[in-house]
Amino acid sequence: MPLEATMVIIDNSEYMRNGDYMPSRFDAQADAVNTIVQTKIDSNPENTVGVMTMAHKGPEVLVTHSKELGQVIKGLHAASLNMGGYIDIPTAVNIAQLALKHRENKNLRQRIIVFVGSPLQGAAGDEREMVKLAKKLKKNNVAVDLIVFGDGIEEGESSVLKAFTESVSSADNSHLVSVPPGPHLLSDMIISSPILAEDRGMPPGTAVAAGPSTTSGTSDYEFGVDPNLDPELAMALRMSMEEERARQAAEDQARQATTDGSQATHSRDGVTNDTEELQQAPAASEGRDVDMDGDDEEDLDEEEAIARAIEMSMKQDQEEHKK
Repeated sequence: MPLEATMVIIDNSEYMRNGDYMPSRFDAQADAVNTIVQTKIDSNPENTVGVMTMAHKGPEVLVTHSKELGQVIKGLHAASLNMGGYIDIPTAVNIAQLALKHRENKNLRQRIIVFVGSPLQGAAGDEREMVKLAKKLKKNNVAVDLIVFGDGIEEGESSVLKAFTESVSSADNSHLVSVPPGPHLLSDMIISSPILAEDRGMPPGTAVAAGPSTTSGTSDYEFGVDPNLDPELAMALRMSMEEERARQAAEDQARQATTDGSQATHSRDGVTNDTEELQQAPAASEGRDVDMDGDDEEDLDEEEAIARAIEMSMKQDQEEHKK
């Protein structure tokens, strides 16, 4: 587990009031900061974490080199009451570096984690100045992780923060993580990123490729939840998914059975109709034969009547000749 002193710089500008991250950008950021602090402290009891802001009236240190999560929560609450203005990344990073320089345990490695949820303005938007600052930090063995979300996500091919991360990185110790809005939690995306991979005992590259990188906010874990971090939630989500699949399968089977039954009914109706037609055919034929026999009898009666008439006529003629 790494032995580090970390300064977390949070964004408390006016942009953090937006609700594109649930419940708001600032609240999502605060939850992510709590996750980072808890992970850092749990990974090594010697680790320390500090928190500072970089907007409102100017950068301000809220907590310095603490091992208590309660102090961090108190500092985040104070920051939530002082939102406004614009971020000043270069000034905040310089102050954070100065705070790390005065850490009590000099054996702790130095790391700065910066949350950026606002557009880059002033010196922060100048790539030359940012690269110059990155080289200075690299010379002083300070690693920097950038967590970009909201309006901090840069569009286009050119990226000031990407150039900054590539310049400050030494042996893949700095990272750039971009988290767009979505149903996921900002803290979940961070805990499954390279930023906390080493603190969680994961070898580099297991969650996301190590080194300066940009993630799209997707997670390699099923349902976006690390089962090692929250096994009960992961199990509940898995069971819910299995129940949904079973329900859909039952509906498909019922639908298929209904379709097969309807087809069988139509088939039986067709067979019945054919059978009735076949049964009616001989009857019709017999009916016609009966009618034909009746005609023959009528013909025979007429012939017998004619024969009798001729016979009677002949008898009358014979009688007259005798007379």
